Amino acid sequence: MKKFKFFFVLFTLLSSFQIIHAQNSKDVMIKEWERAKIYTKEYLDAMPEDKYNLKPTPEMRSFAEQLLHLTDANYSFSSTVTGAKSPFGMGEAEKTADKSKENVTKIVMLGYDFVIESIKNTSPEQLNETVKLFGSFEMTKVMAFNKCFEHQTHHRGQTTVYIRLAGAKPPQEKLF
Repeated sequence: MKKFKFFFVLFTLLSSFQIIHAQNSKDVMIKEWERAKIYTKEYLDAMPEDKYNLKPTPEMRSFAEQLLHLTDANYSFSSTVTGAKSPFGMGEAEKTADKSKENVTKIVMLGYDFVIESIKNTSPEQLNETVKLFGSFEMTKVMAFNKCFEHQTHHRGQTTVYIRLAGAKPPQEKLF
């Protein structure tokens, strides 16, 4: 009986630790996405308004299209993970006709809000559930959010060159 009590207490403590760790991980994810939103806003602000259509080469996306592509993925990943309805269909943000600085900034910021709210509305237990992305990639929901984070970081980083080509200075790195 003492052995049973010991293992029961141990199991309860480990379960509690796991829940606390999962909540801490969720809190960290939210904090990182909020930082990424601020950082991306700095990129949007740094690009001169008349250069949002800048393409380094003809076959590349414009600055506006890069940020809208990033936003399409933010919506797509988050809606796939949580089941929340995205206000944009697949690839629709990038195809928006109004690629002005004001409109692109609004759409991109709303995309970050969508991700942050999606994470907030997902329980720590749900983050450990699996989901299938793009019909073939099975992973935990937390990993899907991490892949989304990686994607937005990649495309935001690409726009550093666009800002320099426009004669402007990109934002200082924001690791913390």
